[in-house]
Amino acid sequence: MPDTAATKDPLLQPLTIKHLTIRNRIMSTSHACGLHDNGMPAERYQAYHEEKAKGGIGLSMFGGSSNIAPDSPNTFQQLNVGVDEVIPHLQRFSERMHRHGAALMCQITHLGRRGDSYSGDWLPMIAPSHTRETLHRAFAREMDRDDIDRVVKAFGDAAWRCKEGGLDGIETLAGGHLIGQFLSPATNKRTDEFGGSLENRCRFGLMVYEEIRRRVGDDFLVGFRFVIDEGLAGGLTHEDCLAIAEMFQESGTLDFFNAIYGRMDTALSLAKDNMPGMAMPIAPWLEKAAKFKRAVKLPVFHAARISDLATARYAISEGLLDMVGMTRAHIADPYIVKKLEAGEADRVRPCVGATHCMSEHRPTCVHNPSTGRETRLPHVIPKTDGPTKRVVVVGGGPAGLEAARVCAERGHDVSLYEAAAQLGGQVQLAKTASWRGDIVGVVDWRAQELDRLGVQVHLNRYMEMADVAALKPDVVVIATGGIPDTDWIPGAEHITTSWDVLTDTPTGGEEVVVWDGTGRHAAPTAVERLRQAGATVALYSIDDMRIQEQAYGERVFWKKRLYELKVDPKMDRRLMDVRRDGNRLIARFENEITTEVEEVSADRVVVEHGTLPMEQLYQDLRAGSTNGGRMDLDALASAQAQPSEEDHGDGYRVYRIGDCVTSRNIAAATYDALRLCLKL
Repeated sequence: MPDTAATKDPLLQPLTIKHLTIRNRIMSTSHACGLHDNGMPAERYQAYHEEKAKGGIGLSMFGGSSNIAPDSPNTFQQLNVGVDEVIPHLQRFSERMHRHGAALMCQITHLGRRGDSYSGDWLPMIAPSHTRETLHRAFAREMDRDDIDRVVKAFGDAAWRCKEGGLDGIETLAGGHLIGQFLSPATNKRTDEFGGSLENRCRFGLMVYEEIRRRVGDDFLVGFRFVIDEGLAGGLTHEDCLAIAEMFQESGTLDFFNAIYGRMDTALSLAKDNMPGMAMPIAPWLEKAAKFKRAVKLPVFHAARISDLATARYAISEGLLDMVGMTRAHIADPYIVKKLEAGEADRVRPCVGATHCMSEHRPTCVHNPSTGRETRLPHVIPKTDGPTKRVVVVGGGPAGLEAARVCAERGHDVSLYEAAAQLGGQVQLAKTASWRGDIVGVVDWRAQELDRLGVQVHLNRYMEMADVAALKPDVVVIATGGIPDTDWIPGAEHITTSWDVLTDTPTGGEEVVVWDGTGRHAAPTAVERLRQAGATVALYSIDDMRIQEQAYGERVFWKKRLYELKVDPKMDRRLMDVRRDGNRLIARFENEITTEVEEVSADRVVVEHGTLPMEQLYQDLRAGSTNGGRMDLDALASAQAQPSEEDHGDGYRVYRIGDCVTSRNIAAATYDALRLCLKL
């Protein structure tokens, strides 16, 4: 039943644009979620969005950067709306979304110079002028009039396909894409009727919208995801963008603007301006979008790290926006609206801004392992249809917390034991970085859910085999994590671990060498902490790219941070050994490329090389378990129940997950826990 007070929430009020009434003011903006099948939105793609519709969302936009023509190739896992083959997929998709009451729209675009010349059909990229985009690296040729007419027609054809597919509307994307490349003086150097003056630079985009409207008529919504300020010297200012918006608005071809800020032609600008993560404040461009809305007549949508309901509510209640985009928030929890309607807003799983959903594993979430796997893993955990079990979870990091949560949702009797004084495991170390404090939300939300579910949580409890056996469990899940992996290093007795740096107060004035053997967050966090204490730091890495294991959104901010800290990493260096030399330490490195050996003297050598499993309790419990501690990997991979035919006796089963198996990340730990415990 909807909560009476909640139904008065500004976020839950409908919005009508022409003939379409959107049931509330919350939307998910278009993004390339990576679930396409040969460029088509098939079952996995549709199931991912349908979950948001089930969860009550008003409008789901999809198909970020959906391509309309062969020379706009699949550069970052987009859809192809340039062929009629897409229409039946769209028809099935729209029927599924409408069945749950959600509106559905697609973003269509031509990438222009933003494409990759070596993707798809290996065609040359095109642009208003001969330029190169830094991020995607293509040298684009200047479009002639035949190209312009061809692309304009392709936009109209793609919009028609979307209407034939039963969608409620479409938008095009300006910004760094082709229409935006014509608009911006930074990328449009033409001297003909499509370049020079503001009016001339708008000509191509106006032609596109006139053709779209000709093809789809007036009973189909057409919007513009529009940059409101490029924030770039020599680019479009806010005043320029207002003048452009006025021209497009007066053309009568548009129904709404979807406001974005900044550039997208470098890794930093994409991560900072367009898709800001936890290194940026909440809703960094909301006030700029609100300023734009005050100056235009059409409805304005906006999304950029609006990850909490309080900020979203403020944006709507104060009239700053007409629709608020909570895209990554829905990746973390597609049931935001249903929980808001039920008066359970405090139960929304928060987006922590980790940008794992922007990695090559998109749209998987560091916080929600069901996301992107909807055909196999439910977001709402079903109750068991068998007997309830006594489940003991040992370890209170992300893996253990998720295991306890899922088992409790299944209806089992669950208790969790953690040796430390607080929950969280390595997350408590991770949050010490200057810009990664929000990561603790992964722990806090699960701890809150365990309290709601009545799970008995015991802190400061180091468990041994007899302690676990005395509880007479049916299932034991070992999630005891790992300890720093350093024993392999000759001279390990001389080194300091990254954990030591993050848990102690470093002293200033030292000369420190930090070696990064993982490409994860721990080493740069240690560097930051040491530099803040006044140490001189030299960073060496086994990899050939800084912070190589992270998604680009986090990697680029660490790159920026290292520049700010005046630390220039040396890459491709393998740590060979560490020895003492008087009061100093000598670290010996081998260059992985040249095999040249280098010796570096320092007061301290800090090593980050992941973790070794803390598996003693698991090994102790195996002999007394009915399954011998075995995990059927085929069953785990397919999220099926672990087979019971190998059980012997009436005792307990024991499993291990997370870093207690081997050194991995939070996303892997929670994924282990969900797919193991889902069928217990």
